[in-house]
Amino acid sequence: MQINAGGNRRTGFSKRHKQMSEINVTPFVDVMLVLLVVFMVTAPLLTVGVPIDLPNSQAKNLPENNMSLSITIDEKGLIYLQDEKIELNQLVPRISVIFENRKEDRIYVHGDQAVSYGRVMQIMGLLNGNGFSRVALVTDSER
Repeated sequence: MQINAGGNRRTGFSKRHKQMSEINVTPFVDVMLVLLVVFMVTAPLLTVGVPIDLPNSQAKNLPENNMSLSITIDEKGLIYLQDEKIELNQLVPRISVIFENRKEDRIYVHGDQAVSYGRVMQIMGLLNGNGFSRVALVTDSER
């Protein structure tokens, strides 16, 4: 004679221990927190630029513009459009293609403080002479 102690022989579960039908979100939260930490650490590393030493200034900041372009002049006088090295004679045609003849968009010029004033003015004069009148110099704020 067999005695049934409340268990099911096929599944092995007893009536006292029912299957849990709730979703366990703890592993999901753990994964999301790890991803958050990874993105918080890697996000500042994605903003790569040309390393320069900007001069200090007490001028007020200009309002940000979504369609702004950055030209960087390093300490050797080399020109970079955004992060790409470019020759002086290619600068205006490339900017014209990027802005598609919208000459009212702002162009930011980042000049290393070791570069000569004449080199910065050469680039600004070239831009202004080709109709780009909204050219701004970028400086480091005094602390």
